[in-house]
Amino acid sequence: MKISSKTNRITPSLTRKLFNMAHEYDDVIDLTLGDPDLAPPENIKLAACKSIQNNLTHYSANAGLYGVRKAVSKHVSKIWGIESCAENIMLTIGGMEALYLSLLCMLDEGDEVIIFAPYYVNYVQMVGMCGSKPIIIDAYGKNGFEITKEQIVEKITDKTVAIIINSPNNPTGDVLNEAFLKNVYEVACENDMYIISDEVYRTLTYDSVYHKSILHFPKAFERTILIDSMSKEYSMTGWRIGYAWAPVEFIQAMTKVQENVAACASLPSQYAMLYAYENAVDNKYIVSEFEARRNFLYERMSSIEKISCVKPKGAFYMFVNVEKTGLKSEEFAEKLLKEKHIAVVPGKAYGNNYDNYIRIAFTKNISILDEAICRINDFVRTI
Repeated sequence: MKISSKTNRITPSLTRKLFNMAHEYDDVIDLTLGDPDLAPPENIKLAACKSIQNNLTHYSANAGLYGVRKAVSKHVSKIWGIESCAENIMLTIGGMEALYLSLLCMLDEGDEVIIFAPYYVNYVQMVGMCGSKPIIIDAYGKNGFEITKEQIVEKITDKTVAIIINSPNNPTGDVLNEAFLKNVYEVACENDMYIISDEVYRTLTYDSVYHKSILHFPKAFERTILIDSMSKEYSMTGWRIGYAWAPVEFIQAMTKVQENVAACASLPSQYAMLYAYENAVDNKYIVSEFEARRNFLYERMSSIEKISCVKPKGAFYMFVNVEKTGLKSEEFAEKLLKEKHIAVVPGKAYGNNYDNYIRIAFTKNISILDEAICRINDFVRTI
């Protein structure tokens, strides 16, 4: 049976590999996927149930219900301080679809996209699925994400179409500072490039850290595609509802593709989004819980010999350096799973130069994290 070359170029995810392996054990603690254990706010759940009970479950326009797009547009204007209208919004099946359709609408065969490492695995895969080439810049070091404008410029060719940024970052939990964003903004403007800004973790920041968006720069809206989602803000991962904000003509292009891919996002999820944004539903309990988990995990992990970590400023991941154990990331993760039934993600999944790291998702409650840390500590002692 023939399988397309584009499909064969897709590399199976190490995140999913460890996730699948974890299910072989009855007492496993799975810290792989970015899937929070917290429930969404009750009133959002009720809004979705009400739409089902009222038979509001059919197709919508390809870009989504106009009323929802209007509500999201107002939300964007309030958060990012830019002019916006419903026509700037397309509702998507999670942030992932928004990202992929954005790439499909801007890339031709052989085009290039700059991606900063460590990166969300799907960026590289999606660019490849479009027949294009990811250009990786290692930007993460001991002091977080730092890169000069010159380092970006030297990677640009006549095939470079876009730059992808992600803040707060998956897998490090770092928050991009203004200097980093300014470098990206200036390079994009000077070279007439798109900026895809993945901000799905924007509400999850800690220690009063402020999330600054690329959209805060003047005229950035002319070349930016904003990716956002309900998944992390309201712990609604399985609801698969997100959106893209972009210039109107770009949203029109994305809508044409949506018509031929999935028709539209789920109607109950659209109505849940409408309720959340029209009523400014509070998610402080989610932020507070993750900050408490972050603090607990960092304090305990920092006390384990042979490993080190940087306290994440946002998201719900910790990027842990295991170099002193003498094990590379995949070997560390597989041995930890087999011997102690703890599932984590090898750092090499996020870039070739991060094989000395593992990623831990603190998406389980503190009592479970406590048990996980005890097992990790026992494991490291035996190495």
